[in-house]
Amino acid sequence: MNFITSELKNNVLLITLNRPDKFNSFNREMALELQNELDQAERNDVVRSIVLTGTGKAFCAGQDLSEAIDPNGPGIEKIVREHYNPIILKLRKIEKPIIAAVNGVAAGAGANIALACDIVVATQSASFIQAFSKIGLVPDSGGTFFLPRLVGFQNATALMMLGDKVSSTDAQSMGMIYKVFSDETFMDEVLKLADTLSKMPTRAIGYTKRLLNESMTNNLQEQLNQEGSLQVEAANSYDYKEGVNAFLEKRKPEFKGQ
Repeated sequence: MNFITSELKNNVLLITLNRPDKFNSFNREMALELQNELDQAERNDVVRSIVLTGTGKAFCAGQDLSEAIDPNGPGIEKIVREHYNPIILKLRKIEKPIIAAVNGVAAGAGANIALACDIVVATQSASFIQAFSKIGLVPDSGGTFFLPRLVGFQNATALMMLGDKVSSTDAQSMGMIYKVFSDETFMDEVLKLADTLSKMPTRAIGYTKRLLNESMTNNLQEQLNQEGSLQVEAANSYDYKEGVNAFLEKRKPEFKGQ
């Protein structure tokens, strides 16, 4: 059985976490499969947007704890360094828009993998929980990096220390996620959003993602310099010329991601 499945819909790659009997919790095989899928998505020029979602009732319940405590298993250090850290870095490095389509509970590493994506949307019945404190662990998978930037230091501290379950509507209200869709229309809305992104100027979108990543550590002068450099790169693209011509000709642009 493949723990990760993928389907290409025009220029949208749908990647699905596929361990529904374990609420899509990660074991080593699944983590390495996802890394491989992300590598392939980065290299494939046909792919211009990516959706990450889960099978069944959950998006992802985080780490499979039976593997974590197995004396013959990989151990916590290897799980963090070889499973989750590479996944988070790949999600941020791929210069294509990535949507986390949270179809159910997103807990622990599962929540933080979602928050590392570019745009997070969720069903009305979905929820998010920083479950680590419940079992005596600290947040990983970039949670301590992304969550305070999304919801503020105070909210992030409380959510991580108390392990409160946050409904999707509350997550939207506090800025943790972008939008909530009804359970019934969820995947249609997700694919519509992904299709829109796949028809946008992919190179400029990728440069925007790079700038957002670098804004986490740059000072203002460094960020202004990088904006200028990448604006020149974007202005040399086919899509810039197409966008300007379409504007002047009062027509819809047809971007090629070049």
